[in-house]
Amino acid sequence: MSSPLSIQIKAEVDRNDIHVCRFTVDRPVYDGTAVFYTAEEAKDNGLADKLLNIPGIMKVEINQNLVDVTQGGDEDWRQLGKRIGTAIRSYLNPAPEIPEGERLPPEHVRTRVQQVLDEMINPGVASHGGFVELLDVQDDNIFIRMGGGCQGCGAADVTLKMGIERLIREQVPQVREILDTTDHGSGTNPYYAPSK
Repeated sequence: MSSPLSIQIKAEVDRNDIHVCRFTVDRPVYDGTAVFYTAEEAKDNGLADKLLNIPGIMKVEINQNLVDVTQGGDEDWRQLGKRIGTAIRSYLNPAPEIPEGERLPPEHVRTRVQQVLDEMINPGVASHGGFVELLDVQDDNIFIRMGGGCQGCGAADVTLKMGIERLIREQVPQVREILDTTDHGSGTNPYYAPSK
């Protein structure tokens, strides 16, 4: 089984309709073509079901490795696309089963991650004028935003991978993906250049 991070997905907003975005996956996600408008229609298709449960998604069209998603509002595709990418990856690479007795409910995952941020991560990034905020927990995936001195910092990706992710995974092993929703190109320090 491949790592969820090795699944490559390219997103492209339709030039004729900004409410539609095509996600091209590096492997087939469905054998054939199908269109879904409601969760009821999608109940027998795991991927469409996941996507239609994301708030704002109105239509999902799947054709082999292409996934066209239509939203009903005007949410920024960069933010919405991260949730869609997570859904596609979790569909292709389901989380390993954690025995029921060891599995934390979502509210406990949120509490434990928040505790790690408050006690282990934020005190360190605060010395550089930054902070990390927990936005959401969905299917053991967490969404964070970096702010203050972390927003736009050229070392933000290193801080995320080597510090934040490592500590969260050590303390809360149930967490699958840690997704940074920060718009590093805006704010008071918009000089973000990934230091890979």
